[in-house]
Amino acid sequence: MSALPPGASLGERLAMLSGADRRERLATLTDGDIAEFEHHWPVWARDPQLAPAGDWRVWLILAGRGFGKTRAGAEWVRARAEAGGRLRIALVGATMAEARAVMIEGESGLLAIAPPGRRPLWEPSLRRLRWPGGAQAFLYSAAEPEGLRGPQHHLAWADEIAKWPMGETAWDNLMMGMRLGNHPRTVATTTPRAVPLVRRLTGQGKGGPPPGVTITRGRSGDNAAHLPASYLDAMRENYGGTRLGRQELDGELIEDVAGALWSRALIERCRVEAAPAMARVVVAIDPPASAGGDACGIVVAALGIDGNGYVLADASIQGAAPEGWARAAAEAASRYGADRVVAEANNGGDMVASVLRAADTGLPVRLVHATRGKVARAEPISALYEAGRVFHVGAFPAMEDELAGLQAGGGYVGPGRSPDRADALVWALTELMLGIAARRPGLRQL
Repeated sequence: MSALPPGASLGERLAMLSGADRRERLATLTDGDIAEFEHHWPVWARDPQLAPAGDWRVWLILAGRGFGKTRAGAEWVRARAEAGGRLRIALVGATMAEARAVMIEGESGLLAIAPPGRRPLWEPSLRRLRWPGGAQAFLYSAAEPEGLRGPQHHLAWADEIAKWPMGETAWDNLMMGMRLGNHPRTVATTTPRAVPLVRRLTGQGKGGPPPGVTITRGRSGDNAAHLPASYLDAMRENYGGTRLGRQELDGELIEDVAGALWSRALIERCRVEAAPAMARVVVAIDPPASAGGDACGIVVAALGIDGNGYVLADASIQGAAPEGWARAAAEAASRYGADRVVAEANNGGDMVASVLRAADTGLPVRLVHATRGKVARAEPISALYEAGRVFHVGAFPAMEDELAGLQAGGGYVGPGRSPDRADALVWALTELMLGIAARRPGLRQL
């Protein structure tokens, strides 16, 4: 132990020992020593819960529920408050009640995580925490941004900033008061929402965060060791792939594109758990120009006996040779009982037909030729969604991201170079709901 830093705490010393040496040393400790080790956060934290290196001014933890954001923020404050010095710390929540319930008194709040003998004194009437070493933390509400206009601080912890009712005003007032000490720092913890403050800190649409902002991202599942398996299973089953699940569980920042043909809200409104009996099922293919280029869009859709369209599957495949994507289309057709394959033939019509025949789908193949751009073809399909006539049976995140990136007027700002999955969906629904064959369906049961 003599090689360890002379000022190291017991927790730091134990953390530096190997497993066997640590167990041997733990056997000799008193209850007080063990309690100190249990509160040594670097031993128990996952790496993303520890402050990043570098000369950052704002550390933004943008992650799903249950990731451990609150604990990370509270432990960061505690470590600095216990290090000594007469620090002034701002604790800012969406409301005063939430700040107190979560940041101070919650299960991962500053009172709960404090080691025995170093617990700060909570003075509710003054909205203040006081540590034995002289550090003080003051509670603020983002709903009352004027309360942040005058005070000065060395450090700040801003919780759930995506929920702040007056987000940018409160943040600006907080930042203007971060002027004590040589290096004022702020930790912001939040589940992502595409509100102006979060977009500003992430640099959404600007190629990255502004100078001085470091971002940690994470998912609920990253903390699976400390969450009930039944909870995670239920969340995945009920919300996996949906906008809510991607935002609240996967920590994704999802926002609508200006002028999008499909808004995120529209897609969510058109989501169902099951489809009725089907009159027709088709597989539509948007072949890539080359195997090493874009994905091959393969979408399965159906026409219900109620006259509505139902998207059943996204079987798209990336980086496959023609034989590969033809085989994937044939498998999708067999699985869902399709009665036709619809394929765009602009990129080598004869080749498309031949590889589909070679895949032996046993189904008629209809080759379609695009005379308009992808967005122009998508507009009448988008109108069917708006009219409540198309539904997604489950969630298809990759395809839905492409739909949300198609802009009226011809633009595309979604993932990838081309919306191939979305284009395949458009071909499928056009065949089912806008083509001549759509008007004479024969009843069949899936």
